[in-house]
Amino acid sequence: MKSTPESGTVDDKNDFRLRLLAALEASIAEEGYAKTTVAEIVRRAKTSRRTFYEHFDSREACFVALLSDANADQVRQISDAVDPSAPWQKQVRQAIEAWISSGEARSALMLSWIRDVPALGAAARGLQRDAMESFIDMVGTLGATDEFRAAGIGPVSRRRIIMLLGGLRELTAITVEEGGQMGDVTDEAVDASIALLSPHEG
Repeated sequence: MKSTPESGTVDDKNDFRLRLLAALEASIAEEGYAKTTVAEIVRRAKTSRRTFYEHFDSREACFVALLSDANADQVRQISDAVDPSAPWQKQVRQAIEAWISSGEARSALMLSWIRDVPALGAAARGLQRDAMESFIDMVGTLGATDEFRAAGIGPVSRRRIIMLLGGLRELTAITVEEGGQMGDVTDEAVDASIALLSPHEG
């Protein structure tokens, strides 16, 4: 006998969670996060409010989960795109291009991160901190390859990684808010990243 949502199997729960997250992202793309309600999410997911609240305490909790999953997916995509045997400057370009590509693939969600996350208060601070830590770990790993060490780079300090990521995020945020595309900043982002990571004498 096939399980029902109420039976609570792991597969059931995971399926409904993914459907709810996908429904939220679709609504954000069409209506914006501010206009998205729990009722709209469950309508798109073809499920019930009861099922929604079995997975998330609120619309905001669902939003945080969606952004957390998207961030983890982006980190994986960037890590997979970088060839650790390539010259370090090329690795930087590979990472930047993968970051931009993943952002453009979910541009509505990226815009929502820029515009809507600050209004979440404490939840936003936790989300932003966790996202930054994931990227710090990723950049630290990418910067620990033989190519970086041979160039006299690394380990890249935590403070420098924060400066790098903060600058890149602010650049893309302003670009998108002004009506541009993330890809517009590719070369500038690569050049600035290489300059920040390059070894300096003295």
